[in-house]
Amino acid sequence: MNAINFGSGWWPTIRKRPGQSGYGTIAAGLGDRFDAAGPWSAAALEAIGAGEIAAVVDQDPAHPLMAEFAAALRDVGAHLRADHDGSYLAVAQEAETVPALAAIFAGWDAFADVSGYDGRAVPFYKRAQLAAADLHRAGVARLPGVERLTAFADNLVPHVLRVDGVLRLDPELTAQIEAGELLPHGAPQEVELRAGAVHAVELLTGAVGGALTAAGIDSALWNRGRGHRYKSIPRHRSRNTAY
Repeated sequence: MNAINFGSGWWPTIRKRPGQSGYGTIAAGLGDRFDAAGPWSAAALEAIGAGEIAAVVDQDPAHPLMAEFAAALRDVGAHLRADHDGSYLAVAQEAETVPALAAIFAGWDAFADVSGYDGRAVPFYKRAQLAAADLHRAGVARLPGVERLTAFADNLVPHVLRVDGVLRLDPELTAQIEAGELLPHGAPQEVELRAGAVHAVELLTGAVGGALTAAGIDSALWNRGRGHRYKSIPRHRSRNTAY
C-alpha cells in the first residue's frame, strides 16, 4: 500500500466507496485482495498491468493513476526479486535502523520523492519513511531510530497546520488552493508547503521535549485532518507520485 500511497491530486476524479476517502477506497480494495488471495509474488508484481490493479481497486483502467500504480508495483517486484530473493520480509531484515530501512525504499523508483528548490535538492521521501514507520509500528521491523524520521510531507498535514493557524500562507496562494486550482509538483509554493509542514512538526517535537516523535505527531495531525472542520475547507492539490 505504501508503494501506491499517492494520487491525492486525483482523488476528486476517482470512484470512491460509500463513506470512504480516496485513500480509504484504494486501501480497502487492496486489503480485500490480500484477504481473498494473499500477497502477490515478486514475479507477479513485476508483470502487473494497469488493468489488474484497476480491477483490484475498482477503477477505470484508463485512469492515469492506474498506470502509475502498476509502474510502482512493478518496481517493487523487481527490487524484491533482484535484491531480496523475492522476499518482502528480507527487506526489513537487511536494515539495522528505521532510517536505514527508509533509505532502502528511497532508492527505489516506486518511492522516489525529491523536489528541486532554488537550485537545491529537497529529499522529502514521504512514502519511503512512512513504509519504514509502518513496518516498525507493526512489529515487523523492530529497529531503533524511529525518532529520526521526519514528518511525512503530503497535502493533508500542511492543510491541518494551516487551518489551525500554525502555517500562514500568502493570501494569493490561499485563494488559489480554495479555488481548487492544482499546484504544479515542484513549484516553489508546493515545495514550501511540504517543507513548512516538516519544519513545523520538528518545532512541535522540540516543544514537547521529544516526548513525541515527528512520526507520532504526523499521525495525530493526519487523523485530525479526517474531521469535518478540515474536510470542509479545500486543501492543496498536486498531481504527482510523491503523495
